[in-house]
Amino acid sequence: MRSSNDKGDDMQGKLIALFIALGCTLTLVACVTINIYFPAAAAEKAADRIIDEVWQIKKGEDAVKGDRPAAPK
Repeated sequence: MRSSNDKGDDMQGKLIALFIALGCTLTLVACVTINIYFPAAAAEKAADRIIDEVWQIKKGEDAVKGDRPAAPK
């Protein structure tokens, strides 16, 4: 017949095994990498379009300022 201490040890062993299995599972899941590949040509076109828009805004601001440098203080 088992003593009450044996049942506690058995339960503790199962709990430790559960935590080890959980830790291993989490480690494996954390190692999964998801790679998303974008077509290089489409990415370049999008980048060029954004740069062109920024430069147009910048040129518009210069025109509003009258293309004059700021006066030194």
